[in-house]
Amino acid sequence: MSAHTSDSTVVLDSGDISRALTRITHEIIEKNRGAAQVVVLGIPTRGVELGRRVAERMGEVAGHPVPYGSLDITMYRDDLRMKPARALEKTDIPVDLDDRVVVLVDDVLFSGRTIRAALDALNDLGRPRAVQLAVLVDRGHRELPIRADFVGKNLPTSLAEQVKVAVTGLDDRDEVRIVSAPKGAGA
Repeated sequence: MSAHTSDSTVVLDSGDISRALTRITHEIIEKNRGAAQVVVLGIPTRGVELGRRVAERMGEVAGHPVPYGSLDITMYRDDLRMKPARALEKTDIPVDLDDRVVVLVDDVLFSGRTIRAALDALNDLGRPRAVQLAVLVDRGHRELPIRADFVGKNLPTSLAEQVKVAVTGLDDRDEVRIVSAPKGAGA
């Protein structure tokens, strides 16, 4: 292996992801005693696709459509002065959020800063009765006191590793990989 290659391991394949999203769906419905007041908001980029899948599954189980949309948090990030902002994504709020249960969906929970930004963005859009967090992967290393209510897979990682999520619709497959730092990269 050359000095600049990295190792990667698939830790969730498409079947694993599908089962995790189905389990998360049922847990959300159980915790909220149904889905009547639930709104699902995905956090761009991959959280939007995962949120759509959860909302569709919830609709199938509950017997009625569950509103879902997206919540761009770019302008609420606390690292804007340190690195250039990515292009703004779409915020699509399908219904009034007041007195609803908002389930935020993201692909990976890491430091907690993205979720803090999402909570700030939600503050500007309404006053939900409750906000819950569903993530496909929780990799640890929190910097803020934030925890997910619904987790597809806990993946303890080192800071030298990255978790890469691919979802059909944005990528060519569904999978989660752990990518190790390149050999000789002085981590």
